[in-house]
Amino acid sequence: MGLLLTKLMAVFGDKGKHKVVIVGLDNAGKTTILYQLLTKEAVHTSPTIGSNVEEISVRNTRFLVWDIGGQESLRATWFSYYCNTEIVILVVDSTDRERLTVTKDELHRMLAHEDLQNAAVLVLANKQDVKGSMTVGEISQFLTLSSITAHTWHVQACCGLTGEGLPASLDWMKSRVLAN
Repeated sequence: MGLLLTKLMAVFGDKGKHKVVIVGLDNAGKTTILYQLLTKEAVHTSPTIGSNVEEISVRNTRFLVWDIGGQESLRATWFSYYCNTEIVILVVDSTDRERLTVTKDELHRMLAHEDLQNAAVLVLANKQDVKGSMTVGEISQFLTLSSITAHTWHVQACCGLTGEGLPASLDWMKSRVLAN
Protein backbone atom coordinates (compact mmCIF):
# COMPACT_ATOMS: atom_id res chain seq x y z
CA MET A 1 0.00 0.00 0.00
CA GLY A 2 2.84 2.40 0.84
CA LEU A 3 4.43 1.88 -2.57
CA LEU A 4 1.16 2.65 -4.33
CA LEU A 5 0.60 5.82 -2.29
CA THR A 6 4.19 6.91 -2.87
CA LYS A 7 3.88 6.43 -6.64
CA LEU A 8 0.57 8.32 -6.72
CA MET A 9 2.11 11.19 -4.76
CA ALA A 10 5.05 11.25 -7.18
CA VAL A 11 2.69 11.59 -10.14
CA PHE A 12 -0.04 13.79 -8.70
CA GLY A 13 1.55 15.29 -5.60
CA ASP A 14 2.39 18.92 -5.05
CA LYS A 15 5.99 19.47 -6.15
CA GLY A 16 6.33 22.17 -3.50
CA LYS A 17 6.30 19.54 -0.75
CA HIS A 18 9.44 17.78 0.41
CA LYS A 19 9.01 14.12 1.27
CA VAL A 20 10.28 12.93 4.64
CA VAL A 21 10.04 9.44 6.15
CA ILE A 22 10.25 8.84 9.89
CA VAL A 23 11.55 5.41 10.80
CA GLY A 24 12.88 3.70 13.90
CA LEU A 25 12.17 0.72 16.07
CA ASP A 26 8.82 0.31 17.76
CA ASN A 27 8.38 2.48 20.86
CA ALA A 28 11.13 4.92 19.81
CA GLY A 29 8.65 7.82 19.76
CA LYS A 30 8.15 8.38 16.02
CA THR A 31 4.43 9.17 16.16
CA THR A 32 4.79 11.26 19.32
CA ILE A 33 7.44 13.35 17.53
CA LEU A 34 5.34 13.67 14.36
CA TYR A 35 2.37 15.06 16.27
CA GLN A 36 4.57 17.23 18.49
CA LEU A 37 5.96 18.78 15.29
CA LEU A 38 2.45 19.23 13.94
CA THR A 39 0.53 20.42 17.03
CA LYS A 40 3.30 21.40 19.46
CA GLU A 41 1.52 19.28 22.08
CA ALA A 42 2.09 15.84 23.57
CA VAL A 43 -0.55 13.45 22.27
CA HIS A 44 -1.43 9.95 23.39
CA THR A 45 -0.39 7.48 20.69
CA SER A 46 -0.66 3.75 20.10
CA PRO A 47 1.61 1.52 18.00
CA THR A 48 1.48 2.50 14.33
CA ILE A 49 0.26 -0.25 12.06
CA GLY A 50 1.20 0.85 8.55
CA SER A 51 1.82 4.59 8.42
CA ASN A 52 0.62 8.06 9.31
CA VAL A 53 1.13 10.97 6.94
CA GLU A 54 0.96 14.66 7.80
CA GLU A 55 2.02 17.94 6.24
CA ILE A 56 4.24 20.20 8.33
CA SER A 57 5.07 23.76 7.27
CA VAL A 58 8.18 25.59 8.40
CA ARG A 59 8.23 29.22 7.26
CA ASN A 60 6.89 28.56 3.75
CA THR A 61 8.65 25.21 3.35
CA ARG A 62 6.28 22.26 3.34
CA PHE A 63 7.20 18.74 4.34
CA LEU A 64 5.03 15.71 3.65
CA VAL A 65 6.02 13.47 6.56
CA TRP A 66 5.42 9.72 6.49
CA ASP A 67 5.60 8.05 9.91
CA ILE A 68 6.14 4.33 9.32
CA GLY A 69 5.48 1.61 11.89
CA GLY A 70 8.63 0.17 13.47
CA GLN A 71 7.57 -3.27 14.60
CA GLU A 72 9.85 -6.03 13.33
CA SER A 73 7.17 -7.37 10.96
CA LEU A 74 6.74 -3.90 9.38
CA ARG A 75 10.41 -3.02 8.86
CA ALA A 76 10.59 -5.20 5.76
CA THR A 77 8.08 -2.83 4.11
CA TRP A 78 9.96 0.42 4.82
CA PHE A 79 11.54 0.38 1.35
CA SER A 80 8.12 0.84 -0.27
CA TYR A 81 8.01 4.40 1.14
CA TYR A 82 11.48 5.50 -0.04
CA CYS A 83 10.67 6.76 -3.55
CA ASN A 84 11.31 10.55 -3.80
CA THR A 85 12.36 10.81 -0.14
CA GLU A 86 14.57 13.83 0.53
CA ILE A 87 15.06 13.35 4.28
CA VAL A 88 15.05 10.24 6.44
CA ILE A 89 14.41 10.84 10.12
CA LEU A 90 15.65 7.98 12.25
CA VAL A 91 14.19 8.15 15.75
CA VAL A 92 16.32 6.43 18.38
CA ASP A 93 15.07 5.60 21.86
CA SER A 94 18.03 6.91 23.85
CA THR A 95 17.15 4.60 26.74
CA ASP A 96 17.07 1.37 24.68
CA ARG A 97 20.70 0.26 24.73
CA GLU A 98 19.77 -3.38 24.12
CA ARG A 99 18.30 -2.75 20.66
CA LEU A 100 20.77 -0.16 19.39
CA THR A 101 22.51 -2.84 17.29
CA VAL A 102 19.19 -3.52 15.52
CA THR A 103 18.77 0.22 14.90
CA LYS A 104 22.29 0.42 13.46
CA ASP A 105 21.67 -2.54 11.14
CA GLU A 106 18.36 -1.06 9.93
CA LEU A 107 19.98 2.34 9.31
CA HIS A 108 22.82 0.98 7.21
CA ARG A 109 20.52 -1.39 5.29
CA MET A 110 18.19 1.52 4.56
CA LEU A 111 20.93 3.85 3.36
CA ALA A 112 22.13 1.21 0.89
CA HIS A 113 18.75 1.37 -0.90
CA GLU A 114 18.95 3.03 -4.32
CA ASP A 115 15.87 5.21 -3.71
CA LEU A 116 17.65 6.91 -0.80
CA GLN A 117 20.91 7.75 -2.61
CA ASN A 118 20.27 11.49 -2.34
CA ALA A 119 18.45 11.56 0.99
CA ALA A 120 19.79 13.42 4.00
CA VAL A 121 19.59 11.70 7.39
CA LEU A 122 18.40 13.26 10.63
CA VAL A 123 18.92 11.09 13.70
CA LEU A 124 16.70 12.15 16.58
CA ALA A 125 18.06 10.96 19.92
CA ASN A 126 14.67 10.86 21.64
CA LYS A 127 13.80 10.53 25.34
CA GLN A 128 16.64 12.76 26.51
CA ASP A 129 14.47 13.67 29.50
CA VAL A 130 14.95 10.18 30.96
CA LYS A 131 17.75 9.80 33.49
CA GLY A 132 20.57 7.62 32.16
CA SER A 133 19.67 8.07 28.50
CA MET A 134 22.53 7.81 26.01
CA THR A 135 24.08 11.05 24.81
CA VAL A 136 24.12 12.20 21.20
CA GLY A 137 27.83 11.33 21.10
CA GLU A 138 27.26 7.79 22.35
CA ILE A 139 24.47 7.20 19.84
CA SER A 140 26.49 8.70 16.99
CA GLN A 141 29.46 6.50 17.82
CA PHE A 142 27.41 3.33 18.25
CA LEU A 143 25.55 3.86 14.95
CA THR A 144 28.95 4.52 13.28
CA LEU A 145 27.58 7.69 11.71
CA SER A 146 31.09 8.91 10.88
CA SER A 147 31.30 6.05 8.36
CA ILE A 148 28.34 7.51 6.44
CA THR A 149 29.95 9.64 3.75
CA ALA A 150 27.42 9.39 0.92
CA HIS A 151 24.67 11.18 2.88
CA THR A 152 24.50 14.45 4.74
CA TRP A 153 23.55 13.63 8.33
CA HIS A 154 22.88 15.32 11.63
CA VAL A 155 22.13 14.06 15.14
CA GLN A 156 19.79 16.02 17.38
CA ALA A 157 18.96 15.40 21.03
CA CYS A 158 15.23 15.74 21.65
CA CYS A 159 12.24 14.90 23.78
CA GLY A 160 9.10 14.04 21.85
CA LEU A 161 6.87 14.71 24.85
CA THR A 162 8.05 18.29 25.48
CA GLY A 163 9.22 19.18 21.98
CA GLU A 164 12.71 20.08 23.20
CA GLY A 165 15.18 19.87 20.31
CA LEU A 166 12.51 19.61 17.62
CA PRO A 167 12.59 23.25 16.41
CA ALA A 168 16.32 22.83 15.72
CA SER A 169 15.50 19.64 13.81
CA LEU A 170 13.02 21.49 11.61
CA ASP A 171 15.58 24.23 10.98
CA TRP A 172 18.13 21.61 9.90
CA MET A 173 15.57 19.96 7.59
CA LYS A 174 14.71 23.30 6.01
CA SER A 175 18.39 24.12 5.48
CA ARG A 176 18.88 20.74 3.75
CA VAL A 177 16.07 21.17 1.23
CA LEU A 178 17.09 24.78 0.54
CA ALA A 179 20.68 23.65 -0.06
CA ASN A 180 19.43 21.27 -2.73
